[in-house]
Amino acid sequence: MDRPLEKPITLRERIVEFVKDSITNGRLKPGERVPEHEIAESLGISRTPIREAFRQLETEGFITVMPRKGAVVSPITAKDVREFYAIKSLLEGYAARQACAKFTDKDIKRLRTLNQQMKTCAEGNDLKGFFRLDSQFHETFLKACNNDRLCTLAHNVVQQFERLRIAALSTPGRLRASVKQHDGIIEAFALKDEPRVEALVRENAELSAEILVKELSAERSGSGPNQYA
Repeated sequence: MDRPLEKPITLRERIVEFVKDSITNGRLKPGERVPEHEIAESLGISRTPIREAFRQLETEGFITVMPRKGAVVSPITAKDVREFYAIKSLLEGYAARQACAKFTDKDIKRLRTLNQQMKTCAEGNDLKGFFRLDSQFHETFLKACNNDRLCTLAHNVVQQFERLRIAALSTPGRLRASVKQHDGIIEAFALKDEPRVEALVRENAELSAEILVKELSAERSGSGPNQYA
């Protein structure tokens, strides 16, 4: 069977990825202006697709577009982190519990495959690949819970705070720790243990929050690189 052709990346998507990488890698720091004119000149494009990209980046929490100042990199605060992961924990924990009884052997096999691929990404420190696979991992039980409104709500919340998820996964040792947590979640699904599935999925989100808040605290005290705020 022929493999489906990959969808070509649009100019807007190229700009979005460029700015995200610049923020994630620390080339653009919180409070710094995103150089719209430099992006336009380097890519040889008009500012229209850049502004479209900026709207997406603002929705996902990477930048804030300010009157007369333009786009600046948004800070990450401990309050943002705690609030987002509290909501994510509740929504995804409930979804996982509802999905547990409906989960098939095919679903479990998919989770195992995805987590094995994430382990490879963690060993190679491939954050972008890990993030993509992690989204698919969580999407598997969100879909299986068979609650369209819950899925939509969870997707909207996660999209709005994509930057926080990337920042949490960027913390030292988080990729490997996440793979280990996923192993436990998979086994709980295999055992149809609904309370344990919910508890482990919530714990996965709560640990991300705890780690990122500690990282932010270390940066503010001067013992770490100031990457987030």
